Amino acid sequence: MKRFLSLVCSVLISVALFAQETSPAPQSSGQALSDTYRSITLGMDIESVKEQLLSDGIFGYRGDRDVSLLPYKNRSLIETSGSSFIKRAFFQFYEEKLYIMIFMIDVDRMDYYSLYTTFVTKYGEPTSLDPAKALWKDERVIVTLERPLTVKYVDQAVFQSLIADDSTGKAASDILREEFLGDF
Repeated sequence: MKRFLSLVCSVLISVALFAQETSPAPQSSGQALSDTYRSITLGMDIESVKEQLLSDGIFGYRGDRDVSLLPYKNRSLIETSGSSFIKRAFFQFYEEKLYIMIFMIDVDRMDYYSLYTTFVTKYGEPTSLDPAKALWKDERVIVTLERPLTVKYVDQAVFQSLIADDSTGKAASDILREEFLGDF
C-alpha cells in the first residue's frame, strides 16, 4: 500500500511538472510601447486631435465646447464622452501638443484582467506593479492601467520637463517667501 501511494504521488508530481513546463505563458512580442490610441498620437497638435475626435464614432466629441483651458500656463484639455467601452476620455495639451491621453473604461463592459493580459502579451511584464496600477515605461512614453479601470498614455519627455519646471517654480517661490518673512 505504501508503494502504491508513493507511486501515485510520483505520477501526480510528474504530471504537475509537465503541465507547468508545457502550459503556454503570455509572450511579449517585443513591441515598443505605443504612443497612439486609434488615430490619436501623443505629440499631435490640438486641431488635429479635434479632427480625429470628430471623425471617430467611439468618441462623443461635439467641438470646442468640450475644450477647456487649465489654470496653468500653455495648457488645455479636451474632455469628451465615449461610447461602447470608453465612458470618458481626456486629452491634455501643453503648448498646443498632446501629452496625456486618459481613457476611463466602462467596467460593466470590460474588466481589468482582460486589459492587463492584453498589455502583458503586447509589451511584456510591467515596469511597476502594485494593487492600484500596472505601469509600462520606456524612454518615450508611460502607459498605465489603473483600477478600477483607466488607461493612461503620457509623453515622458514633456511630463518630466513639466515636473522640473514645477519644482523650479516652487524653489523660487520658497526663496521669495523667505525674503518676504525676512523683511519683518
